[in-house]
Order: sequence, then structure tokens, then C-alpha cells
Amino acid sequence: MNIGGRRGLLRRAAVVAVIGAIVGLTGCGQSATRDEGRAKPSSTQAITGMAGAAPGGGGTGAACVFVKPDGAQKLGHVGWGFKITGTGRWVYGAVENPSGRLYTPPGGDIGAWHAEGSYDRMLSEMSTDAHHPGKSGHPYSRYRCTKSSTYDVTAARSMIRAVEARGFLVGVDPRTGRLTSRDCLDATYDVLKAYRTQRLTPAAELSVPNVWVESLWGWSDNRLTPR
Repeated sequence: MNIGGRRGLLRRAAVVAVIGAIVGLTGCGQSATRDEGRAKPSSTQAITGMAGAAPGGGGTGAACVFVKPDGAQKLGHVGWGFKITGTGRWVYGAVENPSGRLYTPPGGDIGAWHAEGSYDRMLSEMSTDAHHPGKSGHPYSRYRCTKSSTYDVTAARSMIRAVEARGFLVGVDPRTGRLTSRDCLDATYDVLKAYRTQRLTPAAELSVPNVWVESLWGWSDNRLTPR
């Protein structure tokens, strides 16, 4: 009998259970504490800092990750955005999980939403949680962006429909019995992967959003306050 293997599995299950309980209690990143005093970036500053990319220009793709660092008891919460190439428009959204449940079956209400608009409109609406399906005490206060010479808008739109319909999970999947996740980070990663975003760090199941956000090498890093 592999005692070490069993102990490792039990430790992993315990850690996942603690993380899952915290995430479940707070939604996929809600917090009653609002982050004040962050500098409000101008559009010029945001564009200049985006790894050298101009979000609205030419045929180059671009993607952003929006962050609530204090969400989920400081484990973090994330949403996404990607540019419709050849235009100045972006598609953006998130899975908010306002009910705070650890599991919502496919087709259930997981607070999923997406919208389309200009780069400035995206920043404005993300900074105020304009589409949040509930009450948020802490809008997105940080965002990281990158340009991408590869992109697939059609595939990304298709993935949005998939993540919005697949339900929410942090912990043991009742259908398979395995530890896994289908949360805000999984939705963000899957949409941006479908978009073919360059320099997109893989997000393993049950990853902590704030840890993953720090692994986005070469992405810009900007603060965001209500606009």
C-alpha cells in the first residue's frame, strides 16, 4: 500500500476543501472591502503600457485579464476581454457566481455575462461592475493586457457560450467523483485560450486566481478605478 501517495492525496483534498469553502462563501471573488486610492489610468497610459500594443489599432489581436485582488478572501477573482481584430471593439465578460455555491449544474445561474464595446467602454464597465448580476462591493481594480499576433474571434465567441452553459464547480465533481473546477479562472483561461492569446500561462484546475495572474509574463499591469 502506498502510504505516501495516500497521504499526499489526503493533503491535497484538505487544501482544496479549504480553498473551495472560501471561494464558495464569497462567490468567485466577491468582497465587501472596496479598494480605494488606486490611480485612475488614462486611455493613453493604458494603451502605452499594454506591452507596446495599441488595443484598437490595425489587425493585431489583443487580450486582457481583469482582476479583483481582494475577491474570495484575497484568493482573487478574474474576468476577460479580447479585441475583435480589424475594429476598435472588444468582447468582455466573466463568471461571477453571485450565489456563492460550490456547485451549480450545467444550465444553472452562475452569474455569467458578456458584453461588447469600445476599449474605453470595457474599462469603464469593468471598473464599476456594470454587468454584475447582483451586488458587488468591490469592482475590478486591476487589469493586465497583451497584444497577440494570433487570434480567433469566432472560437472565442463559441467558448463564451460553452462556459456560460457548463455550470460552476470548485471541489468534487458529482458526476465523476474527481477534484476539479469550472470557476471564474477556468472561464477566463478557456475563452482567452480559444482566442489563441499569445503568452497565456496555462491555468491548472483549482488554481488560485491571484497566483495565476502574477504568472502572465510580458503582460501590462494597470490599476483600474471607477470611471
